[in-house]
Amino acid sequence: MYPFVRLFKEGLIFRNASALEIGQDHVSYHICWPWDLDMWWELNNGRTLTIYDLGRIPLAIRGGLIGAMKKNGWGLTVAGSSVRYRRRVRAFAKIEMRSRIVTWDKRFIYIEQSMWRGDGECTSHALFRTAVTDKSGIVPPDRVAAAVGHTDPAPEMPGWIAAWIDAEAERPWPPEKH
Repeated sequence: MYPFVRLFKEGLIFRNASALEIGQDHVSYHICWPWDLDMWWELNNGRTLTIYDLGRIPLAIRGGLIGAMKKNGWGLTVAGSSVRYRRRVRAFAKIEMRSRIVTWDKRFIYIEQSMWRGDGECTSHALFRTAVTDKSGIVPPDRVAAAVGHTDPAPEMPGWIAAWIDAEAERPWPPEKH
């Protein structure tokens, strides 16, 4: 089940938090509860993706995106992701999550997120390709940026994100049935 209670908690915690500029980190703290575990007693990889939602939504609130979405009747979707898992997160471990908008291109907004254990070890690192949508499809990110008061061009795209975009372009869609 989706962690609506946890999402509501994040909304309460950050409802009066200062606004964030493009590229600034939203930092939040989470606990790995027993219902987040897999059969090996560590944070389930699918639940990791769901917990990353708990960082992206407050990031969108603090960046003004949720207000702009309500005003314009827009939606928000994830159009792709890449996650690197490197360290285990065990039951009741407290993790720090860092979330930030890195850049955008003509269609998508790229968000970087990471989880950190208390010992300073990064447990996972994710890149999300997201899109703001309306009834006609994808809203151009420059229009979204303007709606939240950002008038500068997109920040320079890091090489590793550009390489991921290029690799994704080579991936067949739809996939072949085997």
